[in-house]
Amino acid sequence: MLKTDNRPAAVRQRDFNNVRIATYGGHYLHKWDTKAGDVNIMLWGVLQNGKWGRQDHAAGAYDLEAGWQPRILPRLKPWLSAGFSHTSGDGNTGDNKHGSFFQLLPTPRPYARFPFYDMVNSEDRFAMLTIRPHKAVTVRGEFHALRLSNRNDLWYVGGGAFQPWTFGYIGRNTSGARSLANQYDTSVDYNINAHLAFTGFIGYAQGKAAMHTIYPKGADGKFGYLELTYKF
Repeated sequence: MLKTDNRPAAVRQRDFNNVRIATYGGHYLHKWDTKAGDVNIMLWGVLQNGKWGRQDHAAGAYDLEAGWQPRILPRLKPWLSAGFSHTSGDGNTGDNKHGSFFQLLPTPRPYARFPFYDMVNSEDRFAMLTIRPHKAVTVRGEFHALRLSNRNDLWYVGGGAFQPWTFGYIGRNTSGARSLANQYDTSVDYNINAHLAFTGFIGYAQGKAAMHTIYPKGADGKFGYLELTYKF
């Protein structure tokens, strides 16, 4: 089947060679106990090489995060965190190199509950506030400032290669615009007991230049759901 990338359609339609990618990486986690509260950091990075059909593949990604759990408001147990993630994009549609980071199998939930973008050609500046008013209840608010890493690449969306008859991704041309959206969301998770859990989520995406290019009559988006999960 045809691969999703930023090459012209006529070129992609002639490339049925295999995708063969190796990913190498690591992460570092650390937490400090201080008088002002616990401080934590997380560093993660990977490199990829291999073949993207007829093209040579070389890409990478990294994520930097830091958090603080202050000792104030002990009944709420607040946790503030912020970070930045970057996944590479392809800057040249005419060479024999594919530079877009390939996220093999995205996990839309629970990690991305409003999945209108993937970790492909993307930059994400984010901040989160999490509170635990009860041991069974977690409330989280998030902000994400999203843009494309490379203006010559696409805006990618999809769930990855999870079935044999589709590639699992689509890509939209933003005509060189990089700013994608500002995302605001709130979620509540309630573990009723060991088997039953409830989740409520609502998110709003304020479309920026890249979305306005594709959806000039309305670039904003809203998404919400209620979910009841029973574990046998």
